[in-house]
Amino acid sequence: MNPSLPAALKARIAALLDGVSRNDLASRAAAISAAYRVGDASAATITDEGSVIAYVVSRMPATFAATMAVFEAVREAWPEFAPTSLLDAGCGPGTASWAATQSWRDISQVTLVDSNGAFLDVAKALALDASSDVSWLTSRLDMATLPHADLVVSSYVLAEVEDANLSKLVAQLWSSASEVLVLIEPGTPAGFRRIRAAREQLIASRAHILAPCTHDAACPIAGSDWCHFSQRLPRSRDHLKVKNGSVPFEDERYSYVAVTRRPLERSSQARIIAPPQESKAGLTLPLCTERGLHQAVVSRRHREMFATLRKAKWGDTILSEE
Repeated sequence: MNPSLPAALKARIAALLDGVSRNDLASRAAAISAAYRVGDASAATITDEGSVIAYVVSRMPATFAATMAVFEAVREAWPEFAPTSLLDAGCGPGTASWAATQSWRDISQVTLVDSNGAFLDVAKALALDASSDVSWLTSRLDMATLPHADLVVSSYVLAEVEDANLSKLVAQLWSSASEVLVLIEPGTPAGFRRIRAAREQLIASRAHILAPCTHDAACPIAGSDWCHFSQRLPRSRDHLKVKNGSVPFEDERYSYVAVTRRPLERSSQARIIAPPQESKAGLTLPLCTERGLHQAVVSRRHREMFATLRKAKWGDTILSEE
């Protein structure tokens, strides 16, 4: 899985940036980040083409990388899934659509929905190849008549919705998903809270978990802890300047849930839900399993198993031997 933006998308972003002041973009990006930190919706700061371009440079690479990682987990859980239609609900500049069509090449029908006309205008400028049948809808999600699609994705959108309306939106998105629904949020306690609430609602509606959970049982994470993952991505020169960065990479933290309408046959698996810890004695893997949370300890004396699991990363699945 390549977390970098595809070459075609980079070229279209470069065209948008032609003649645009990087200092102005940096100022706009700082305002967007400040608004997100205090919980404001994107509509507070993303109001015109300039602010959308600032978002594209400062945030699109990270949200694309996280979405690609989520889709990779879906493909691992269900290799046979081959969607031909996509609904990108709350599409912003079209990030998830790009990630989906990179992950599943058979997608030929795409619907992008957003209430922010400035986002949609830039999404059209960055539009997918003409070989796809692309439809655009400017509407609030809770007021839109959404089409059915094999794959429905709502990426970094639930945070934009008032808590009182979350359940209705999740139900609406699930109703539109013919096969798979994917929800992605920032990897924060608040982001995970929204994902966990959606997960519980979807299971009650007979959905089956594809990822990250390897089971449909109740979420075992309690208290102040939260389930999230991390994707590292490279920074471009413009990305560094606009975000005032000093290192050539960024780590995007995200929480997510992917569900399907059909139960899948799975061997006993566990998800690594935090970075593995290596010591002189061996390796400790923080796992989430059907039976709950578990710390698997692998001794260096078990050389073959240790060598294999030493390559495992945060977010990977392994066979569970509980």
